[in-house]
This record gives sequence, C-alpha cells and structure tokens, in this order.
Amino acid sequence: MPRSSATSHELARIELLAGLPGETLAKLAKEMERQEVAPGSAIVREGEPGDRFYVVFAGMLSVTNAIGRRGILRPGDYFGEVALAMDVPRTATVTAISPAVVASCDRATFDAYLRPLFADAG
Repeated sequence: MPRSSATSHELARIELLAGLPGETLAKLAKEMERQEVAPGSAIVREGEPGDRFYVVFAGMLSVTNAIGRRGILRPGDYFGEVALAMDVPRTATVTAISPAVVASCDRATFDAYLRPLFADAG
C-alpha cells in the first residue's frame, strides 16, 4: 500500500529542506501528502489561488506560464512557494511530463515550518 505521507529521509534530499533539524523534518513529513501524478496532468495552474507547497520526489515536471516554457523540475526540486509566501495567484502551470511523485503541504504547515526559509530570499 502506498504511503500517504512523506518521510523525513525523502524530505532531507530536498536541498531547501536539508538543513532543517531532524525533529522538524519528522513533523513536516507527517503533514506532507504524497500524490502520484500521471503524465500530462497539471498539478497547479497559473492564475489559480495557491494553497499548497510541493516537493518533487520522482519524475519530471514542466513549468510554463503565459509567456511560454520556463523550465523543468526534477526530483529534489520544489514549487508553489511564490503563491504562499507572497499571497498571490499561481505564477505558473506545473504539468507532469513523466509519471511523477510529489508531496505537498497546506498553507498552515507552510507557514509553520517553511515560510522562514523564504524570509531572506526576497
């Protein structure tokens, strides 16, 4: 049976999260919801309200916006932080290119554990 949450080991492989204390990673992992995504499926769409933060565990994802293609996300990457950190609509559409596995957390979890990681980024 597939796990419904992430593991702290998986989260530690995400560069952004690797420096978090083990106890914090363990708490965050319990809050993360794992999702398998079929090729061609959009995970988030540009312009929609942002309510979740995502990390990529497996597969490849395409990032596009109204201007065109912006890039590729691979295992270890993350997305969704702009909408949550800045309280703006989604700035891009993220679509699975291959079968993918992502994990996500809601805004409250992002605020509690992850927002401080972005405080110095802007």
